[in-house]
Amino acid sequence: MPEKINLHKITTPKNNITFNSKENYLFNGIDRSLKPLDTFVKSQENLKVTRFIQDVVTNWLPKVVFTRSLADFTEMSFLEFTESALFYFIPAVLGGVFYKVFSKLAPKNLREDLRRNIAKPADTILKDTKLAQSGVAKRVLPLKAAIILACASIPAAEYALSFAKNLLTLKVFKKSDFNNVVNLNKNQTENEEHQEKVRKSAKNHIKKAGVLSLGGLGAGFIFARYGHKSELLQGASSLILQPGKHLADGLKKAGVHSGKLEKFLKKYITPDFDEKNGKLTLSKGQLLISTASGFFGYSEAGKDRGKLDRLEVWTRVPFVVLYTTFGSAIFDQAFNHIFVKKNKFSDLIKKAEDGSVKIPSRAELPELATKIAKAKNTLPQTEFNRLLREKAIITAIPYGFSLIFMGFLLAGITRFWTQYRYNRTQKNTVADNIFKNFTGADAGEIKKFMV
Repeated sequence: MPEKINLHKITTPKNNITFNSKENYLFNGIDRSLKPLDTFVKSQENLKVTRFIQDVVTNWLPKVVFTRSLADFTEMSFLEFTESALFYFIPAVLGGVFYKVFSKLAPKNLREDLRRNIAKPADTILKDTKLAQSGVAKRVLPLKAAIILACASIPAAEYALSFAKNLLTLKVFKKSDFNNVVNLNKNQTENEEHQEKVRKSAKNHIKKAGVLSLGGLGAGFIFARYGHKSELLQGASSLILQPGKHLADGLKKAGVHSGKLEKFLKKYITPDFDEKNGKLTLSKGQLLISTASGFFGYSEAGKDRGKLDRLEVWTRVPFVVLYTTFGSAIFDQAFNHIFVKKNKFSDLIKKAEDGSVKIPSRAELPELATKIAKAKNTLPQTEFNRLLREKAIITAIPYGFSLIFMGFLLAGITRFWTQYRYNRTQKNTVADNIFKNFTGADAGEIKKFMV
């Protein structure tokens, strides 16, 4: 996200005004009505903010509309807000904390080199001959791996979150039966033995997540302290940081050659951080790991509370995992190709030689507006306002489609199927009870008739 630009006016003898940037002043000249659009576009270029907002809007808001009880609303709100913060903000925070802790294990004369290179991708570090010759690479790779291992507490916490939710519902609402939690069962009868079973299971899974977190932290200290001395730990560091690359290399050796597959594996099958302005930031690979961990937590916690809970998880959560990881990228590409075909927003949407669609970032709009204004003999501010409005439309259409499709439609279908399954179960139960009421000769007669 571009930093806020400070404008410094300089008065010339002719009282003309110039700026420290001849183009970025356009951001300050936009109409007041366009400022919300600029804020929206800006948010879309920040992964953690964008995904947090998208996750809350597409997952929480529709569930509010379809909520089935106060307990259901409380559970859903607790999960959505807590795990969204866990996905999008905690990784960068913990990454910075563990870097400060582990970097103190290195000699003071190397710490500045570590700081400059810690956010670089592992591939870049390995290809840098200067870093290899100076010995910095041997320090940076294990340090990065140490941070990743220490951050194992994030997917572990995401796994444990659903069990914490079960405990919360037990504590506040005294309910462990999913049918009662979502108000399917009007009798609201609770089994104390089942409640104790759910409570014990939740505590055991949370303890296991805690042990995994401590194990990751301990392994992180080993890599940070001894990684530069051990070839084994050096190799393990590379494997930890870029498993997708190693997998792609293995597939190549097996005769599988696919540029798209290789690109996908390198981008999504990796726990390494992304880099922004020299700092560690959330990556798509980390997001995939956390959401996948959350899915298994949802499934196991749902299993404890009843068959319908687990079935609801399997109906909804796989789609949520895919959407949370990939965002609206699929919808973006689809709509952008439609815009290209219809020749819409042609100043912004350009088709590259490889067939992909390229759209300038928010930061590139001032320069583009200036060029267009010069060619058309119009005012740069006028062109900039138009481009900003068009970019907001290009961004908002797939975003809105995602909200409707992944939010309200998915939430509605999930609620419908759960109710349908419950009603069907109840009918089967009634039929079974009727059959069991027949005894002796009557039961024998029914069996003969069925044969």
